[in-house]
Amino acid sequence: MSPIRKRSSDTPTSSPKLAALATVVILGSIMSVLDVTVVNVAMHPLAEHFDASLATIQWVASGYSLALASVIPVTAWAIRRFGTKRVYMTALLLFVSGSLAAGLAWSTESLVAFRVLQGLGGGMIMPTGMTIMMRAGTPETMGRIMSILGIPILIGPLAGPVLGGWLVDSFSWRWMFTINVPIGLLAFVLAARVFPRSAGASGQRLDVPGLLMLSPGLAGSIYGLSTGAERRDFSSLDVLLPAVLGVALMVGFVLRARTSAHPLIDLRLYRRRAFAAGAATMALFVVGYFGSMLLLPMYFQVVRGESVTASGLLGAPLALAAGITMQFSGRLSDRVSPRKLITSGIVLAAFGMALFAGQLTDTTPYWRIGLALFVMGVGVGMTIMPTMAAATRGLTGEEAPSASTTLQITSQMGASIGMAFFSVLLSVNGDGGSTAPTHAEPFADTYFWAVALMLAAVVPALRLPLRRPAAVRPQDQGNEADQVDQGAQAQGAQAQDPNAAEPGTGARAGGEERVPAHHA
Repeated sequence: MSPIRKRSSDTPTSSPKLAALATVVILGSIMSVLDVTVVNVAMHPLAEHFDASLATIQWVASGYSLALASVIPVTAWAIRRFGTKRVYMTALLLFVSGSLAAGLAWSTESLVAFRVLQGLGGGMIMPTGMTIMMRAGTPETMGRIMSILGIPILIGPLAGPVLGGWLVDSFSWRWMFTINVPIGLLAFVLAARVFPRSAGASGQRLDVPGLLMLSPGLAGSIYGLSTGAERRDFSSLDVLLPAVLGVALMVGFVLRARTSAHPLIDLRLYRRRAFAAGAATMALFVVGYFGSMLLLPMYFQVVRGESVTASGLLGAPLALAAGITMQFSGRLSDRVSPRKLITSGIVLAAFGMALFAGQLTDTTPYWRIGLALFVMGVGVGMTIMPTMAAATRGLTGEEAPSASTTLQITSQMGASIGMAFFSVLLSVNGDGGSTAPTHAEPFADTYFWAVALMLAAVVPALRLPLRRPAAVRPQDQGNEADQVDQGAQAQGAQAQDPNAAEPGTGARAGGEERVPAHHA
């Protein structure tokens, strides 16, 4: 007799368990995201302490970012091979170990090496945490889940400089790293208790050629773009060569992945209209928003003469509005048309950006700037995580690792491309030199380009689903690898039921379990 489905109260989709999972994921994600920006304010103190040039000490930041970008592609395979719990806890151990070692560093070389170790852990934390939350959700809760995951992404770039400046001014640069140790250990202990047990599949092969193309390709592209943006010069060989080689390697990966039986990242996800539209919307919006808003602290510091800490606080209305709106829009995206919600958010964010750029002068009152940033933040909160929810809603648990990894790569590359693009624009709009303009007009002209890019995101957003999300996942979500833990033959179990749930959940990841009809 065909089975029927019964809702189980003992699943990750129940509020207490979902909240517990989210708490652990946010703890890890906040550390990872903050460490991208928290070090930037300490470049001069670090250079003085180690008696090193700024060009050398810059590798403390670059080494972390490159390691983070390089390890992201392998995360999808690692999740399938070893399970989400093991990968996440390993990533936390790498990050905490790197943090402790960086806080005890005795030279520039040792500090850079330990930051690379941090980055290897940090790069796996975000996509693995997203995979865990995606598998715990159902279509009607995906928006709420993404709104939770978006908190570190939006807060990190603004809170990092403030936290870093406070720790350096009040304590020591070493505290920027060692503060992660107790937080990371707490997250590790909670992960051991809260995360469902998930065994890996020994038959999962690593796509070594794909890894050798995608990881160096990402690292080379991001290094070239970020270095050129910092110098405002892309003509030198040490900038142009890694960027061009990186792009060539990524193109090679895409061409190979289209025909490979077991690619590092499953690009067949782009055959799904919602995922392709969501990824394209994310890419354009991230380039326009994150790329341009990296210039905000520069305006406050160079044009208005504010300190690092003050410039971070002046950008708080944006983070506050985005964070608050995200919690409402995430839940709203579970009930209304994704296309209508996200296009409205894009238009509102672009309007806030135009309002900000249109009044930007050397003496604009801060309350007016704050108001424009607040409007922009509301639009951003209505856009980013609802877009990710729309892109990932309905994917199976086995598709979750590739989906989360692909979206992380999209965000990383989009931010790097945006930073490079707007740094060049700012230089062109200014005096063409390598230093930041000292007047507001070049900043305002540059921000209007951001308005155009953000509005361009409306085009792919119009291909997102028009109807409100379905109440039931089209197919059960789960993890084929977890069949191994149930004593079944790994390959046979995968062939017969590739969508089984992770052990320990008591149900399928969609929040339901199958029971025979005579037990109902």
